[in-house]
Amino acid sequence: MSKPVLYSVIESPAHPNLTALYRRLGIEEIKFNSVRKAISSSKRQPPDWLVADFSYGYANNYAGVNVSNLDVLLASLRRYAPQARVVVLVEKAEYRYVDKLTALFSVHAVLQYPVEAAQMECVLTA
Repeated sequence: MSKPVLYSVIESPAHPNLTALYRRLGIEEIKFNSVRKAISSSKRQPPDWLVADFSYGYANNYAGVNVSNLDVLLASLRRYAPQARVVVLVEKAEYRYVDKLTALFSVHAVLQYPVEAAQMECVLTA
């Protein structure tokens, strides 16, 4: 049986380095520094987990169509990895906007920074 695959989409300096935890849990982590690269990879190797930083789209180039930086990625996961469980990491100041994302997409868990390994382990093993 192959290892579960977890995508870490790291767009914030607050994103925790949990590589040791993932390794201990037998999860293969693949790191991305952009949503675009994660989308491209999901077509070839669909993830079982997605851990990504949330940034609310206060004023974006899409005339208010997208709620956040994760909209396009989560929409593509519906097609390429519908079984993927999504963990959103968010700053305290933007936490109030996460409900706009969860109204559109299925999210397994939302964790507020700073995120500790024990919190993530609970999410991944629940």
